[in-house]
Parts: sequence; C-alpha cells; structure tokens
Amino acid sequence: MDGVGLAAARSPMKARNPRYGRYAGLLGVLLLVGIIVNSLFVHRAALTGIDPGQPLAPFAVPLALSSLEGDADIATHANQGADGKVPACAERNAQILNICQLYEQGPVVLALFVDAGGCTSVLSEMQALVPEFPSVRFAAVAIRGERAAVRRLLRARGLTLPVGLDKDGAVADSYKVYSCPQLDFAYRGGVVQSKALLASPSLASLRSRVSELVSASRARERVGAAA
Repeated sequence: MDGVGLAAARSPMKARNPRYGRYAGLLGVLLLVGIIVNSLFVHRAALTGIDPGQPLAPFAVPLALSSLEGDADIATHANQGADGKVPACAERNAQILNICQLYEQGPVVLALFVDAGGCTSVLSEMQALVPEFPSVRFAAVAIRGERAAVRRLLRARGLTLPVGLDKDGAVADSYKVYSCPQLDFAYRGGVVQSKALLASPSLASLRSRVSELVSASRARERVGAAA
C-alpha cells in the first residue's frame, strides 16, 4: 500500500513539471555518452605497446616471402595449447621471423602494421635506415595479413627487411597494438628501451628514435661491462 501511495503522490508532480522528464532523459543520455567516452579512453590508454623496461613478448611467425603456413607461436614454454606446442624462442629456421633471434643479435626496431592503408609507408622508412644502423635489427609483422597482398607490397617497394605474418592476430594482442603502425624499440636482449611509436613517422623522426636507441644501448652495455 505504501508503494502505491508514493507512486500516486509523485504522479501529479510529473504533470506539473513536464520538463523534468526531458531533463532526466537528457541527463541519462549525457551520462551514457560519458561512460562510453571514458571506456574508450581507458581502452586506448591501455593499448600503447609494451612498457619501457619490460621484455618484448616472444613470438615466431612465418615470413611473408616463405612458403611456411601457420599461426603465430607465442608460447613461453612447451605445450601451451593455442599459444604453441613449442616455446616461441625455440622456433628457428630460414622461413621464420623470430623476435628472440633478432634481439639476441642487437637492438631491435619492430613495426606492427596492417597490409592496407597509409601506415605501410613506415616499411620504406625503416628500409632506408638499414644501411645507416648496421647494429640494429629492423623487422615488421603484418597483422592478420594476407600473404599475397604483403608479397605484392614488398616487391612493389623493393623491400628486403624481414616481414612476418601474424595470421590470427596473436602477436598484435601480445604487443597491445592499438594504432597502425606501432613501432617498438628494444635493447639487445629484448628489454623495451622507450615508449612505442604509435604513428607513421617522418624519416627524420624515425632516424632520431633509432639514434637514441643505439646511444642508449651503448651506454647500457658500458654500464653492464663495468659492473
């Protein structure tokens, strides 16, 4: 009975103030928009690549110019189900792009991209810097890339840097990819040196970032040698 009485008491108020309902509806819409915008912001903020000081996530993927088929291996140990039966770092042959093998050889610049759109221009910028920075290992991974399309792209631009295929998007998930391209910079050994670059850089900008990586790598190695 009390509930019925309260409902009856409130109904005349609605009749006397018809704008109240509109304001309440508008407030609800604004709150909903705010929640959506906030969730998008939080989602985007979380997807900014691997943090500096953290190790690169291991992976092994087929090279685009090879005949090898299969999804990415992102396993850190044996028998990890869908991630891989063999640890990714152990998957090595001439048809595989293995990030562990790259960072064992020197500092790494890794680009993750999709094989359509303007962000593929970063591959040409990276290729141009290969002769300038012989100690750095440049490589790229096409996210959910189609082999035929990636091959056409590489051949049309005369690109020789290694490009792998992340067929099922597992590498993109491991690397917290949000933008295209995403460039990660890591020391020898695979520790991330600086924040990921989340936009297509100019050649000068990319050269500057790679120079910083090389300088920081040398300083790090000197400290390690002195310890």
